[in-house]
Amino acid sequence: MATTSHLESLGSFIQASPSSFHAVAEAARRLGTAGFVELNESDSWDTGTGSFFVIRDGALVAWREPDGAEATTPYRIVGSHTDSPGFKLKPQPTTGYLGWLQAGVEVYGGPLFNSWLDRELEFAGRLAFRDGSTTLVRTGPMLRFPQLAVHLDRGVNTDGLKLDPQRHLNPVVGLGDVEQADLVGHLAGLANRSAEEVAGYDISVADTQPPAVFGLDDALFAAGRLDNLSSVHASLAAFLALPTSLDSIPVLAAFDHEEVGSDTRSGASGPLLSDILTRVSAGLDATDSQRLRAYARSWCLSADAGHAVHPNYPERHDPVNRPIAGGGPILKINANQRYATDALGAAEWARACDAAGVEYQEFVSNNAMPCGSTIGPLTATRLGIRTVDVGIALLSMHSARELAGASDPENLSRAISAFLAG
Repeated sequence: MATTSHLESLGSFIQASPSSFHAVAEAARRLGTAGFVELNESDSWDTGTGSFFVIRDGALVAWREPDGAEATTPYRIVGSHTDSPGFKLKPQPTTGYLGWLQAGVEVYGGPLFNSWLDRELEFAGRLAFRDGSTTLVRTGPMLRFPQLAVHLDRGVNTDGLKLDPQRHLNPVVGLGDVEQADLVGHLAGLANRSAEEVAGYDISVADTQPPAVFGLDDALFAAGRLDNLSSVHASLAAFLALPTSLDSIPVLAAFDHEEVGSDTRSGASGPLLSDILTRVSAGLDATDSQRLRAYARSWCLSADAGHAVHPNYPERHDPVNRPIAGGGPILKINANQRYATDALGAAEWARACDAAGVEYQEFVSNNAMPCGSTIGPLTATRLGIRTVDVGIALLSMHSARELAGASDPENLSRAISAFLAG
């Protein structure tokens, strides 16, 4: 069973992270408390032995340069992502009809629409002002996607719920005259600024219900954004617990925009990780050849959530490989390289789990079901570093509120720690 302290830490991390920008800010806060130094990408770096991190929008990369690191010292990287499927605020967002005030939102990634209905939700994210400054804001409970009552949709429980994202997913935010309302002004007011000062925003919708441990023997853990804050937090906790004496350079990379393909400056398909590793290697006086030699001896662990076997839909899973919640972290495998794990990677993961005293499970998709993907293949392709895909098993993935075994987050973190320590 998971320790209370680990789940409390995960729960507080999730509650502090309603958007990718908030997740990065909370990770940076915890790193700073542990003595890590934030670096600016536009500055010259004189790093040397020590602990550092860089923020790029909704992404963060941290690393620890151990004493004795040299030009060909390999890297041990753990990658995850800070974003989750949901909704984002559109331009000119204040709308309304028939006395209801509403907000214009756009679908982000692939959320389970019905799971967002009839919940108290909040807006959270980043405001950018005309003077060039930015700030993070969050509203607390403010909006709701109201479902049509069963009296007005008699077939909903037999024929299924059908939602048109343009017509039916316009959340209500209040009552009154739309001409007198200003959603952007409300968000700006949270930062003691005016609507006229706002030049742009990246605002997401997030659930406000706190994480919960429940079930017989407290075996279950439910929360929003477990895909993929479960991996971000497990990686961060493992990273902060590392010893100071290491034979490799541990790196934590938390990317944004995985749920929409990663093709951004802060996504795994962008140059962020490559930029950082190149500069770290340059600080070690490495030539291009020496940096590539270091890469050849390096490893990357791609940590992202996977599917637990569903007791009500067992036919949707592989008949043999059926990860269960609470059964330990999962090793994700796909013959078509939707996951980057190969035989050598599987052996490396097995060694890490053995060192941590953690049992793990294997995941592979049903042949009749399309397989998702992760940042693993993207990182392997961009850097040529051998990569392994792992995570914890969830039910209700991409729901507003996902479900995990209560012991799995801590066991994932323990295995990541053993991997990073080499």
